[in-house]
Amino acid sequence: MSKDDTVRVRTLFLSDIHLGTRGCQARELLDFLRTYDADNIYLVGDIIDGWRLRSGWYWPQEHNDVVQKLLRKVRKGARLVYVPGNHDEFLRDYLGSNFGGIEICDRVIHEAADGRRFLVIHGDEFDIVVRHARWLALLGDGAYTFALFLNTYLNAARRRLGFSYWSLSAWAKLKVKNAVNFIGRFEEFLSTEARRHDADGVICGHIHHAALRDMSGVLYVNTGDWVESCTAVVEHYGGTLELVQWAQAGRVKPADHTVELESTKPRMVA
Repeated sequence: MSKDDTVRVRTLFLSDIHLGTRGCQARELLDFLRTYDADNIYLVGDIIDGWRLRSGWYWPQEHNDVVQKLLRKVRKGARLVYVPGNHDEFLRDYLGSNFGGIEICDRVIHEAADGRRFLVIHGDEFDIVVRHARWLALLGDGAYTFALFLNTYLNAARRRLGFSYWSLSAWAKLKVKNAVNFIGRFEEFLSTEARRHDADGVICGHIHHAALRDMSGVLYVNTGDWVESCTAVVEHYGGTLELVQWAQAGRVKPADHTVELESTKPRMVA
């Protein structure tokens, strides 16, 4: 890719990459990072999956390449803020530290180019299961990993038949009533937290459900993940936020494409 193909944005928000797991779509993320350059980069939690790495080491070269790619962006002058999540909670021992230009923060206020203020937070502290029933969270993580394992073989068969990628776990999340209710409550809690900080919106991750919507005057933005949906949020130089979905199997959508993830939102831009 030539420099002319690079898309320059003011800010890039990424979360739930889960480096160290077999479900991580590192190749697609590398393609995305080669295309997008930003003045500011926020890693909004669960970048490295410490839970999975403790149970068995898995770190292929592509996962290392993602880390090196981000570090090169820092060396070239990008500001990088790392907001740890529950899967990389070991980094919470270093809140307030700066490692080679990487700032470690529990939460941070980002001021967009148009003056809007956004609370940037992973969001796991608003997940009752993670906070009060860690054993259940670990059990759910195991079930989720198994669903991703099934996904691998299901999509291998779909590719042979000429069908596009389809996520079993994402489909199940939207079909199970309790999961849909959980997502709705999570969005409400995070929007309320943004109001408490006198912010115009919140940018979070954690639930692997990308969204960009108004919640009673507060802009709720979830960056999604790089396991199922391969999504990120970018801020353009005018302050506009865009939710971008990166296509599977290395095939990308045009750089100016704004993905429609919800039928009620014709354009995921704010």
